[in-house]
Amino acid sequence: MIRLHFFLLCCLSAYFLIGCTSQQPFVTDSAPSVHPAGIELTPDAIPKIEAKSRGGNPSSYEVFGKKYYVQASSKNFVQRGLASWYGTKFHGNKTSNGETYDMYAMTAAHKTLPIPTYVEVTNLSNGKKIIVRVNDRGPFHDERIIDLSYAAAAKLGTLKNGTSMVEIKALDPHTYLSTSLDEPPAAPKSDLTLRYTVQPPQPFTEQKGLLFIQAGAFSSEENANKLKYELTNLLKTPVTIESGGSTSKPLYFVRVGPYIRMKSADSTRSKLYELGYKSTFYISK
Repeated sequence: MIRLHFFLLCCLSAYFLIGCTSQQPFVTDSAPSVHPAGIELTPDAIPKIEAKSRGGNPSSYEVFGKKYYVQASSKNFVQRGLASWYGTKFHGNKTSNGETYDMYAMTAAHKTLPIPTYVEVTNLSNGKKIIVRVNDRGPFHDERIIDLSYAAAAKLGTLKNGTSMVEIKALDPHTYLSTSLDEPPAAPKSDLTLRYTVQPPQPFTEQKGLLFIQAGAFSSEENANKLKYELTNLLKTPVTIESGGSTSKPLYFVRVGPYIRMKSADSTRSKLYELGYKSTFYISK
């Protein structure tokens, strides 16, 4: 459990200094130093039929003296309350079901829903909706009902204030897939990605202008060039590098495209995912 394990370790190390209670913030979380361009365009998680994870689904568990009971089913689950988010402090650590937490993926943590559960989250202040996959436990604050990944919070408009009043509804993958006009792309053949992971791409709203697929961001121009040549050989399509960031901390963005039609971009992005490149999102210009 990403937060459970981390907080318990913090409690043990800080016990003799400040004690350990659920109200004591031992861990300071934060956003990445550079906000990825276009992260608000990250595609929603696509509900699919999955068995319950072996990890993260005990009948009950206890955190900071409070016992939580994991639900047997998410059917007809609806809840309102505060959404928060978690970022760099937990990025790369294990989630409750043993997966690796990726703050750039459309995921979330919930105290009692079965893992995994796909939920639709609506920001009640701006009407924005997203779909995320619950694969972790938390947040362990009485007033908060869901912890969103950094990408999910950015898309929902939660980053600015840190929390948002939301409504969450559990989705039934069987119903979702039967009513969807598009089948989800095939799962990747291997998990070879060394970059940010997002859920498989789904068709995106047609936009004006040119569309690029961002495949990576590097502080090293040499590493950016390596990815550029790698993708050029695999895709046989144009791949460019665009510089950004600051003079002292330059960044090099590797982008595939441009595309005029969304259908072509979706096809390439699906191919990238199948090849193991899960760190992609759309950039429009």
